[in-house]
Amino acid sequence: FWAMAGRIPQEFLDRLLGRVDLVEIVNARVPLRRAGREFVACCPFHAEKTPSFSVSPPKQFYHCFGCGAHGNAIGFLMAHERMEFLDAVEELARLAGLDLPRTPADERGSSLKPLLDWIARADRFFRQQLREHPLRQRAVDYLRQRGLTGQIANAFGIGYAPPGRETLTQALHEAGARSDDLIAAGLTGRDEQGRLRDRFRDRIIFPIRDRRGRTIAFGGRALDGDTAPKYLNSPETPLFHKGSELYGLHEARTHDRQLRRLLVVEGYMDVVALAQHDIPYAVATLGTATTADHVERLFRTVSDLVFCFDGDRAGRTAAWRALEVALPFLRDGRQIGFLFLPEGEDPDTLVRREGRAGFERRLERATPLADYLFAELRAQVNPDTLAGRARLAERARPLLEKLPDGSFRDLMDQRLRQEAQVTNTRLRPPASAVIDRADRNLRLT
Repeated sequence: FWAMAGRIPQEFLDRLLGRVDLVEIVNARVPLRRAGREFVACCPFHAEKTPSFSVSPPKQFYHCFGCGAHGNAIGFLMAHERMEFLDAVEELARLAGLDLPRTPADERGSSLKPLLDWIARADRFFRQQLREHPLRQRAVDYLRQRGLTGQIANAFGIGYAPPGRETLTQALHEAGARSDDLIAAGLTGRDEQGRLRDRFRDRIIFPIRDRRGRTIAFGGRALDGDTAPKYLNSPETPLFHKGSELYGLHEARTHDRQLRRLLVVEGYMDVVALAQHDIPYAVATLGTATTADHVERLFRTVSDLVFCFDGDRAGRTAAWRALEVALPFLRDGRQIGFLFLPEGEDPDTLVRREGRAGFERRLERATPLADYLFAELRAQVNPDTLAGRARLAERARPLLEKLPDGSFRDLMDQRLRQEAQVTNTRLRPPASAVIDRADRNLRLT
């Protein structure tokens, strides 16, 4: 993870790791017992009955001889607490009594502070309008019709953007905002005549929060059925990149620091409605297909994902895209399932009709990634013929080659041999294995 350091000088990281005690950090979360010069415990990263997790005080390094997990204090906090790299460094710096060094990245961060401040003011403005605006009742009635309580609306910070070309813009100008900052923050744009115009008008507002809980963008749902588009996101800004953000992830992590599973759905209302029915672990992509950044961020939080899509053609296409993107991240211990909903249903309508228990029963029956992958490939060929099985193997091979080295890749290779009825599928080794082998050969010579 050193590539993630970026803004943190290596000298500071070395000094930080020299000041903290890995034994204390691990023991506060996983009870350790001494075994000679080292400390041991049952591994917190996989199920086991006999301790194979070892912490070395001299090396300030942990290693599990069962699952292979290893690293230093930063890596342990990232893995065990599901922290981002910078969060782990900040936590250790706090424990060690060290101040993080200022870097060019901090200067960039200070230049973004005005945008964060104006977005925070807009966030408060939208919530105030939901409470006080003369036309607020339309928004309140819509939320009630969708079965939401005031408590859940408050938890997600839902607000209301009233009609009017410059309602928000004028309010923020009166507070001292510059037009350029409002445009850069994605709150305001210019029309064809060059006049300022609020981006969100007469819409239910969903704040999009980053990993620290700061509002960095908004999503808006039209109240008028004839308004297009029905859902509108903030544009790409220096703060917001929709290909890497997930709606509801901050709320899910805040609700449960020890999340085991995340459910990936398609819309804001799906996330909020599921939370209303005590399923607080749903997140949504922001009007875009699943990306590698999404999957990486999800797996940094949990090891079990379920993708939920409509059962129609568009849903199946989106699911296959998610599968292809996720394959390189499927290290041992991680798993993905796919839940396809009945025609005409979405998570919002389904959970209101079936309740939490009924919806979670569907989750438990989600199709495992392996079953979904081979079912889709079988549907594309005739597995009852030699040519069909050869075609199945040919289509599966490049997909399986994306998998990282490990037991899951070996089992998928075995499954392919069963499906295609062949003895050798000739999978190429993963790129990391090729690099490791070349490195060993260089050292030998």
